[in-house]
Amino acid sequence: MIVGVVGNPDYHDLPSLLNHVARAAPRLGFTLQTEARLIDLWPDPKPPVCEPNRLDCLLTFGGDGTLLRGARFLAGAPVPILGINVGRVGFLAAAASRDLDAVLQAMVSRAFTVEPRLALVGTVEDRHGARRVHPIALNDVAVHKGGVARVIRFRVAVDGDEVGAYSADGIIVATPTGSTAYSLSAGGPIVVPGVDAIAVTAICPHTLAVRPLVIPSSAVVTIEPLPPWTDTEEVVLSIDGQVGHTIHEGDRLIVRRAEHPVLLGRIGPEGFFARIRRKLQWGDLTDREMAR
Repeated sequence: MIVGVVGNPDYHDLPSLLNHVARAAPRLGFTLQTEARLIDLWPDPKPPVCEPNRLDCLLTFGGDGTLLRGARFLAGAPVPILGINVGRVGFLAAAASRDLDAVLQAMVSRAFTVEPRLALVGTVEDRHGARRVHPIALNDVAVHKGGVARVIRFRVAVDGDEVGAYSADGIIVATPTGSTAYSLSAGGPIVVPGVDAIAVTAICPHTLAVRPLVIPSSAVVTIEPLPPWTDTEEVVLSIDGQVGHTIHEGDRLIVRRAEHPVLLGRIGPEGFFARIRRKLQWGDLTDREMAR
């Protein structure tokens, strides 16, 4: 079994966790590969750099952002991701770092559930028809203003059928996985991961008439920033809030479902709504008031 490791080196206890995994690997019968940025944090002998298509599983050490980066790193390879939360919320993670031994044991014995999660691909097409395809997004693809204070106008279409012009700070196209992230903060709906749909949410729309849309995952969403366009305005495309690119005048963004899903590993019986209650503090405050 070949296990890849992706991690956030900003967490001070990451070297000790990597050392723990390195010691456990011979005993549990798996070999390690690592992303290049972590090479210096491993004990000797250091594992080789990851080849995504050769992996049987990917471990991510960090928060949800690290897991999202791990999904982009796999680039559609059918490899399950087990997230080890070293951060605060870790909504997508399979377990906390204190449960690392249990995760490793479950990994080698295949005692985990794999949840296929819909992903998105954003393509920018310029006025001449040239296209730039961007990395997959497990959470969302967003177009939003850069450093300007004024709203931006967008034309939004679904499968070529124009929804209308939006005046807003931006537009988010979110997967069910990403519906509890940036889209939720912008007032979008929570979409249960098993629902085959995507959400389109405006960021701070200029009018109350604009509401989030839930559309089939097979739909193609086109977003085109509209003039007037000035030299001081910057429109930015972001992938999972981590990878940013500038949108130029005359460009349009095309968002569609990725060819391959991202495979998230789950350990234990905890379901989606239990995670929402525990991680996002969903529900009323009765229990917390009684605990005072």
